[in-house]
Amino acid sequence: MEAKRITSNEELEQAFYIRKKVFIEEQGVPLEDEFDEFDQLDGRCEHILAYYESQPVGTGRIRWVEGVGKLERICILESHRKFGLGKIIIMALEDIAADKGTNRVKLHGQTQAEGFYHKLGYQTSSDVFMEDGIPHLLMTKELISGGSLEG
Repeated sequence: MEAKRITSNEELEQAFYIRKKVFIEEQGVPLEDEFDEFDQLDGRCEHILAYYESQPVGTGRIRWVEGVGKLERICILESHRKFGLGKIIIMALEDIAADKGTNRVKLHGQTQAEGFYHKLGYQTSSDVFMEDGIPHLLMTKELISGGSLEG
């Protein structure tokens, strides 16, 4: 299992396929809400793919909003959940943030994943709010110097 930065349009299309399967087909997010102007390889954000046995099965991206790294579009195909890929995706995105000199990250996590994010050092920083018809929470984390996770 590993996560790699997306560097080609072919890899980006693989990420889009995963997002379509999870967010649009499984969770009912409208197509027009899932894809946006940041879904390009133009430097405004960094995309990653997570691999299991050399197959892309998860994805995520990070973009910078007012000096904070915002982790977004984190998902794993249903068939590959529970293998620890979520942690690999988060760590890879945090490493990108650290490489860019960002020491604070945030994300809009679905409420059902709140415990997962707490285990990775995130703090709940808002009340529940709705995003694409799904309850979410703002989660934040201060990165330690030189890397993402404390343990």
